[in-house]
Amino acid sequence: MKNTRPFREDRIISFVNESGEAKPLLAFVGEKMSGKSRNDLKTWLRYGHIMADGVVTTAFDAPVEPGGEVKVNVTRPFVVLRHPRLQLVYEDSDVIVVNKGYGLLSVGTQSHRKEETAYDIIRDYIKTQHPTNKLYVVHRLDRDTSGLMMFAKTEEAQEALRHNWNNMVLDRLYVALLEGYVKNDEGFVKSRLTENSQFVVYSTKEEDEGKLALTRYKVLKRANGLSLVEFSLDTGRKNQIRVHASEMGHPIMGDRKYGAKESRLHRLCLHARTLRFAHPITRKDMRFELPVPAKFLAAVRGADHTKDKHLSDTK
Repeated sequence: MKNTRPFREDRIISFVNESGEAKPLLAFVGEKMSGKSRNDLKTWLRYGHIMADGVVTTAFDAPVEPGGEVKVNVTRPFVVLRHPRLQLVYEDSDVIVVNKGYGLLSVGTQSHRKEETAYDIIRDYIKTQHPTNKLYVVHRLDRDTSGLMMFAKTEEAQEALRHNWNNMVLDRLYVALLEGYVKNDEGFVKSRLTENSQFVVYSTKEEDEGKLALTRYKVLKRANGLSLVEFSLDTGRKNQIRVHASEMGHPIMGDRKYGAKESRLHRLCLHARTLRFAHPITRKDMRFELPVPAKFLAAVRGADHTKDKHLSDTK
């Protein structure tokens, strides 16, 4: 039988740290809600009523940085996104940033209409917050690429990002394992990319064909017949990094579509590590970074052919 009970609106109170210094979360909320006892606040914290910078936390000493926002749901615990293939990184009323697992489609396609996607998971999640909530696509990650991606929660935010994408998205950094040792420590690949009838993207020398694509790279480490490479995108074309890595003579490990010979990790070894953008509504500088996947680091442990830098071991 269909549930006809009216949806109960949450009462959510927001606070911004307008001081010039970081403050422990519980102490900060206590300052703002002086009428509440410390025990009440600790109970709210324990049971997920408090969100700091878009993420529910139970850590009483989590730092609230200057400009950081804290929300308290007086009505009930915040709904928490829990899924084995997707994790919430940040959320506010306009945007949501997630860590997408490899093998998960970003959005549905004609040939995979019944397959679960990142869009489906997040849409269902935000509808538990309120049944009229909507989700808007602003960009995509390839199915087999893992890492950071963003969706808009309002049409206004979507339009702002879509119409000003190159100006508002300030940094997109990826890390990948490439077959062989890349010769130069850093450089760039520039070409015009087009696609054939088999959906394979490739570079064309015809000036009136394809779209301009520019990919910059920096080698982080060379070991065990592999190169761990950081890529940054000046443009965002379909399969751009995968094509340019292949055309460098060093396809991404696991990328058989673009010439990889092996797949030690049984996946496409490409991870969207960093996403920095101007918030579409507030214009605040937003930056998110994930660690290099532990399996990527393990694959290049051993005799080094490049001095280790920019790396930190992860779980």
